[in-house]
Amino acid sequence: MVSGKRLADIGYRAFSASMMVLTLYGGYLCAMRGYRYMKRQEQLKLAAENQDAELIKD
Repeated sequence: MVSGKRLADIGYRAFSASMMVLTLYGGYLCAMRGYRYMKRQEQLKLAAENQDAELIKD
């Protein structure tokens, strides 16, 4: 039979591990959102430059 103290320790470790996983996953999501934002800004800049180049050609 598992003692109450041992059960509480296991529960605490499981909870701590799940919080670490959620924190890492949240960091990953934030990093990916930042990466997509940077890529989108780069694409918009290139599109604006291309549009300016087309206006100059006409």
